Amino acid sequence: MTESTNAQAIIVRTSRGLSIADTCITLYQVMDYVKAGWPPELIQHWLDLSEQQIADVMAYIATHRIEVEAEYEIVLQQAEESRQYWEARNRQRFATLATTTPQPGQEAICAKLQAWKAKLGMK
Repeated sequence: MTESTNAQAIIVRTSRGLSIADTCITLYQVMDYVKAGWPPELIQHWLDLSEQQIADVMAYIATHRIEVEAEYEIVLQQAEESRQYWEARNRQRFATLATTTPQPGQEAICAKLQAWKAKLGMK
């Protein structure tokens, strides 16, 4: 089996899009790390892939760069649209929740949560 054929066999189209065969990992997840400048060895370790899997995935991306990039951009756009939709849909609910007082007996938990938010620099 040639390197090109092997790389194509590792990438399958699933309901999630282009994915690594026998895993739940999409090429879009790998592309997130590639775009962030991660070396293949670190991506391999982080996603728990074998050396052969990462080699085949990187070869597939290199061979089909234009197609993968175009599909990746569509996935990013859809994810952003989804985030904006849910943020807008839940904006009023979050505002309402922020103004509610804790139920009796939850004061200690709420105080601890507020302390953690302050420590993390959150509102």
